[in-house]
Amino acid sequence: MSGAGWEELSLQRPGGLRLHARRYRRSATAPPLEVPTPVVCIPGLTRNCRDFEALAQHLSATREVLTPDLRGRGRSDHDPDWRNYRLDVYVADILAWLDSLQLSRVVVIGTSLGGLVGMFLGAAHRERLAGLVMNDIGPEFSPVGMMRIASSVGTAAVVNDWEQAEADTRSGYAHVMPDFTPEQWQAFTRQIYHEEAPGRIVRDMDPLLGKALRDTSMPVPDFWGAFAALDGLPLLVLRGELSDLLDETTLARMRAALPQLQSVTISRRGHTPTLDETESRLAIDQFLTRC
Repeated sequence: MSGAGWEELSLQRPGGLRLHARRYRRSATAPPLEVPTPVVCIPGLTRNCRDFEALAQHLSATREVLTPDLRGRGRSDHDPDWRNYRLDVYVADILAWLDSLQLSRVVVIGTSLGGLVGMFLGAAHRERLAGLVMNDIGPEFSPVGMMRIASSVGTAAVVNDWEQAEADTRSGYAHVMPDFTPEQWQAFTRQIYHEEAPGRIVRDMDPLLGKALRDTSMPVPDFWGAFAALDGLPLLVLRGELSDLLDETTLARMRAALPQLQSVTISRRGHTPTLDETESRLAIDQFLTRC
């Protein structure tokens, strides 16, 4: 299957679970002699590949772009074992995509959880990364933001129509995008909800992601250790000016630990910037030219 500028891909993982991704082919009008490094865009905890549609179409003017749905999101299968919703499994899934498409080296643009997946991918398989963009995420999380996320993931109510879905979206994200227009709210709602059946509109994710997030039985990954392993890798951090998850103190520690890190603050955005902002797009374009 294909859409406006992309093709739909499917990948089977051990146990039969099917993963979904969109692949944006490099434009036929791009310069033929120079083929830039492909980009993989990894979405956040409760989000899906549709978040990157505008960005991917923009980037595909010069390079190939892959936007996967992590397991349990979008059109990827829900995992029958919610304990598989964890970082090491996501990293293995992304590696499987790279191998299946013969992408030896990529730049990762990761939003929130997607940035952590990119961070651990780079720490364990440095040779596969040419650069990493971390969208409003770092190796340490503000307690305020973590409490908000942990208490809300997997709790969204089923609604009967798109008007109610949009109202719930505005209620949950007004602090993140305070300047959104009515048209932007409508489009954003369609990114994070889908119509499961007539009169039944649900968040496009497995509700058990919330159970996995709140589970305390698993060992806590070494976030700062993984971040330190990126020494020398081109890094860009985008931080929402209003973010309640990545605070300025953590960002300063990140810059001190890895001097090659570049950071840009995105005005009037919380957790997370959409990456369609003028500041985000400019920062990403400039970063990619350096990778």
